[in-house]
Amino acid sequence: MRRTAQFLTAVAAATALGAAPAHATPDHATPATATTSAADRPGPGHALGWEPAPSAPWDVAAGQRCDFALHGEPVVDEVVQRVLDRHPDGSPKRVAYKGDLVVRVTNQETGAFHDADASGSAIVEYRADGSQFWSVLGPVLVGVGEGNLDRGMYLVDGVWTLFITASGHRTVTVAHGTTTDICGLIA
Repeated sequence: MRRTAQFLTAVAAATALGAAPAHATPDHATPATATTSAADRPGPGHALGWEPAPSAPWDVAAGQRCDFALHGEPVVDEVVQRVLDRHPDGSPKRVAYKGDLVVRVTNQETGAFHDADASGSAIVEYRADGSQFWSVLGPVLVGVGEGNLDRGMYLVDGVWTLFITASGHRTVTVAHGTTTDICGLIA
């Protein structure tokens, strides 16, 4: 467990700092050097290789996460992504995500809502079999239908991982942090 915690801390620190191994730079990326033209340099607040990763609004039927229908919509969305590694077919294999994200999660029956600060940073590995492995630092919303947490919508915060099987089963492993039940907050 100690090795896992040390690994997660190192991954989380690298994610928070926007660091990536030198070999993870995509073939088409241009390193930032003195010879890079002004047009190729990123604008304020954006590092080379980071691109916007907007979150779409979503709806979940009653009984899938909470006993009531949910609607989620970003009210702040400054998330960016950077592809760190690709599969042989060119699809993303490892992607880093960071940036401010606040999602308004609404109980569609009552109108009650919670603005969830989901501004965590993550490195997500998209596996060839359709599964995903997330290494996360900070808060991220996680919807669970089947998994090691009860059915629900959670704000998981801290240093943690998420494994999603190709069939959608979710396993959340928190090395250090908290899990907040969003369904309970807006019931």
